Amino acid sequence: MKFETHSKQLKSSNTIMKHSLFILLLFILNSSLFYGQKNLVPENYKILDEINGDLDTDGVHEKVIVYDMTTTEIDNEGIDREIVIFKKDSLNNWIIWQRSVKATGNSREGGMMGDPYEGIEIKKGVLVISESGGSSWKWGHTDKYRFQNNSFELIGYSSHYGRICDYWGAFDFTISTQKIVFKKEFEKCEGDDDQTIYKTQNETFRYKLTEKILLQNRKEIEVKITTPKYKEEIYL
Repeated sequence: MKFETHSKQLKSSNTIMKHSLFILLLFILNSSLFYGQKNLVPENYKILDEINGDLDTDGVHEKVIVYDMTTTEIDNEGIDREIVIFKKDSLNNWIIWQRSVKATGNSREGGMMGDPYEGIEIKKGVLVISESGGSSWKWGHTDKYRFQNNSFELIGYSSHYGRICDYWGAFDFTISTQKIVFKKEFEKCEGDDDQTIYKTQNETFRYKLTEKILLQNRKEIEVKITTPKYKEEIYL
């Protein structure tokens, strides 16, 4: 009887030890994954902007960080950016979920107006990225991404562009409904501050993209659209 009791105690101890080792192994594995993911952000990266919000409607906030990919500009070539989206793991640690070097422009792409980066927002689960630039001719645009089909897809785009005493154009493209609202105002100036609009173009039409634009391939794809009524060329 003593031998059987001792044997049962040994088996129980072995089971507890195996269970403890399994938990320890899981902890080490999760910690390694977390720190491995964390270290995928290079040390020379510098945070430009940061925002928290729920991007996949699971009730838990994600973290979006826009990084300068270097702290020092070389030969006036500007600084490239990367957007990294972090998500909480089962241990409540931040791990990298999505990332892209194609969703924002270089710090020199704003022309005479300087850095084109305006900011990021999260509105009703949609990631919004805005940029602008130019000199006498000015431009600005906003991208809207929603997490669907396991990726961040561009679902909306708005743009404005033009010059004082020449024209101002703007359009809004709701990609999910294929609807584009376009407007262009032509103006003339007879004095320093006397701007007169002498012609206006307005049209609403539908356009279907032939391929999806994602956070990861945004700058690789340029779409030219010709408006059906006024034959104006607009770019996405």
